[in-house]
Amino acid sequence: MNILVGLAIGGAAAIALILLLWLLFELQFASRQGNLLELDSGTWEFTAYEPNFYQLQLTFTATNYTDRLDVFLTEVRPEVTLLSSGSLDRVIHTIKLRADRENVPSRADNYWEAYIVKPGEQTKLEIQLDLQGEELESLKTAWLRIHYVAYGPEGRTQKLRHCIVPLQFPDTQQRERWRPTKDADVLPIRTHILSVLDTPVEAIQRYVTDHAQAGDIVTIAETPVAIMQGRWRHPSDVKPGWLAKRLCYYFQSTSSLATACGLQVLVDESGAWRVAIAFILGAFAKAIFRFPGLFYILAGEQARLIDDVTGTLPPYDQFIVLGPDRPQTVVDQIKAETGLEAAIVDVNDLKRVKVLAATGGVSEKLLNQALLLNPAGNASEQTPIVLIRPNVIGL
Repeated sequence: MNILVGLAIGGAAAIALILLLWLLFELQFASRQGNLLELDSGTWEFTAYEPNFYQLQLTFTATNYTDRLDVFLTEVRPEVTLLSSGSLDRVIHTIKLRADRENVPSRADNYWEAYIVKPGEQTKLEIQLDLQGEELESLKTAWLRIHYVAYGPEGRTQKLRHCIVPLQFPDTQQRERWRPTKDADVLPIRTHILSVLDTPVEAIQRYVTDHAQAGDIVTIAETPVAIMQGRWRHPSDVKPGWLAKRLCYYFQSTSSLATACGLQVLVDESGAWRVAIAFILGAFAKAIFRFPGLFYILAGEQARLIDDVTGTLPPYDQFIVLGPDRPQTVVDQIKAETGLEAAIVDVNDLKRVKVLAATGGVSEKLLNQALLLNPAGNASEQTPIVLIRPNVIGL
């Protein structure tokens, strides 16, 4: 009997030891950095901008963020989609890929030779986009995708970097038409297609300064602010988990959380436990107390701000766009650098105005009145900024 007890105890101890070793092994594996190689957002400039010929030069940097692992940058392949207000039949585009490595000649055939990026080091790649034709003024945007593979300890990881480049720029000296409202005049201001290489301050300095005067309030829509902050994700980069795949069916079809990818973006932002608890309590409050909307209160500010695909103008209609990060900091910076009172707003055609952040001199009552009819629009007006000029003292 004692022998059997001893064997049982010994067996249990052996199993416990094996489980402990397995757990330690898995914890160590979970801490591995894998193929942590990323392309940055890039920089771009026009090296030619003539009526019948545009030449765009883009530079991207690939960084190995691991501490001690070599990662290979392989199979780099750029492609571009042109967005235009007219036909592209007479527009010819050519895209060229070059490596930017010291003492290494670049190939002329667009082939990317596999390259080892050492831990903590970088390598650059250059892309040249040539556009030629008779109707280039109808071009609006170039949507560039850089496909690449990070090859290393984790295996072969396919990745994709998106870059949105505006091809037309509104005349900043063109005088727009003010629109009267009850307590203020409003001026929707057109901009180029904004991207991560823009900032709210730069956009306002470029397009608003010539129209503004002391006492004016500048408002900017929340989605363009988020776009400039890089807070947009392509569905191919979103990996819906167990929770998002199941809960998305319980939202109305018009909700941005009614798809697994849209809801997963919220899960990634707020955390799975918070979203799950918010859903349970929200469902209970709606069913028992007839109190809808508790989920959006508990799940965090982003629950109301996320725009799923089709939620904004092309090419961002192909992406999930989150709400802006630290909006109060953004408006404070706008005021500090431009002298204008500022607000970030979420306005729609249903006469709903939500103020996400505003500087101290902004009247929320005035914003609600001036923006009630959504002068910026929700379609492709490309007027993310609205200048408000109060005409009633005290508002």
